[in-house]
Amino acid sequence: MTTSSESLAIVTGASTGMGAATARELARRGYHVLAGVRRERDGQSLLDAGVEPVILDITDPGHIAALTARVEQDPRPLRALINNAGIPGAGPIEVTPLDEWRRIFEVNLFGHVAVIQALLPALVRGRGRIVNITSLNGRLSMAGYGPYASSKFAMEAMSDALRNELAPHGVPVVVVEPGGVKTAMAGHGTARLSDLGARMSPEQNERYGDLVQALPSHVAAFTEAGNTAEEAARTIAKAATVRRPRTRYTIGTTAAFLIGVSRFLPDRLLDRMTTADLRKHYRPVR
Repeated sequence: MTTSSESLAIVTGASTGMGAATARELARRGYHVLAGVRRERDGQSLLDAGVEPVILDITDPGHIAALTARVEQDPRPLRALINNAGIPGAGPIEVTPLDEWRRIFEVNLFGHVAVIQALLPALVRGRGRIVNITSLNGRLSMAGYGPYASSKFAMEAMSDALRNELAPHGVPVVVVEPGGVKTAMAGHGTARLSDLGARMSPEQNERYGDLVQALPSHVAAFTEAGNTAEEAARTIAKAATVRRPRTRYTIGTTAAFLIGVSRFLPDRLLDRMTTADLRKHYRPVR
């Protein structure tokens, strides 16, 4: 078997947070890591960890082609592709513009498919592995999280199909489902809510005003109670390197609990649980 010091690993969405921590963790384990970053300055902090930053927007075909060429010219086998890039998105389904839905799916699903399609020949040759980072919200959705959760549910479904398609060819496909992780990404997802609230009609505001107001606080509390990026990175690195990986890993006790109970609780009871948690962040009744 090829040793890690003779192997390539790719981490997308490695500018900050969980992706950057995963790139460092894999480099610490001896892999030569190509870390996808959006800007050159994002990669500066990774250089000290022995990581090679590459400019990569997974929605840009030119960037994907350049990454593929970089892999093809390297004699080392590609042993792991960690599809971590993603963007958040929150808002009621009725009032979230279709352009916003498309933007979220473009990054959280279609961009990953494009990267996988481009790098699969190298992964098959190297008997590598694909690790797709989804979310607790890829198994459990709730009010206000529809656009993001939908994209993550789709990523889960794509991963299941891909796992079966690639099993005969020796390329395992693993899903990692984080709960809350202490990164800046969650706050970015709620930044657009004030604009969304301002565009709602009086009738829509009557339906969703309290929900839109509660979402930033709910996301912040969930994130603060979560794991560190470094803890998440260790689970992702395990999924990428362990000899016989499971098909799914969770990150955090909240994700493990909610995904576990969602398998057997009736839908309406699960709805009441998640709604009650959201309502803790509603405006106090005067």
